Amino acid sequence: MKAQAPTAYGHGLSSQARNLHWLLTNLVDEVPGVHSVAVVSSDGLLLLSSDPERAEATPVHTGDDEGPRGSSADLATIVSGLGSLTNGAAKLMDGGAVKQTMVAMDEGSLFVMSISDGSLLGVHATPDCDMSVIAYHMALFVGRAGHVLTPELRTELRKSMENVQ
Repeated sequence: MKAQAPTAYGHGLSSQARNLHWLLTNLVDEVPGVHSVAVVSSDGLLLLSSDPERAEATPVHTGDDEGPRGSSADLATIVSGLGSLTNGAAKLMDGGAVKQTMVAMDEGSLFVMSISDGSLLGVHATPDCDMSVIAYHMALFVGRAGHVLTPELRTELRKSMENVQ
């Protein structure tokens, strides 16, 4: 199941917020194997989602064997937790800043990339995805989004996600 582009929300937003929605849509539409995408603030709140209608938590076992189980909020929680864990590990190991984390599973892949303001970009993909293509498109998103994620824009995006639920 291909992730859905965020078309149901975005009206009445600033041009920077609409631009981020467009960048997320591009990431979802152009990269084969992507199930879902989430941008999470440094405090763990969902800012953008490839599937905003599923931003509310749903049971993990939905009986739907196609695509990711759970919701956008679940992906945001996982991305935030994994980001926190890897940042803690990097500090303990004197490894510097964490740039990207990749988890390969039997039935999928999870990628987490840091955005300059402490926010995180998370992608849940198929197990047979081309990791280099996903990493490349994530880096493009981060490069374009990192400089515009101001506190004001993060607040606007959080409010837009709340209005979808």
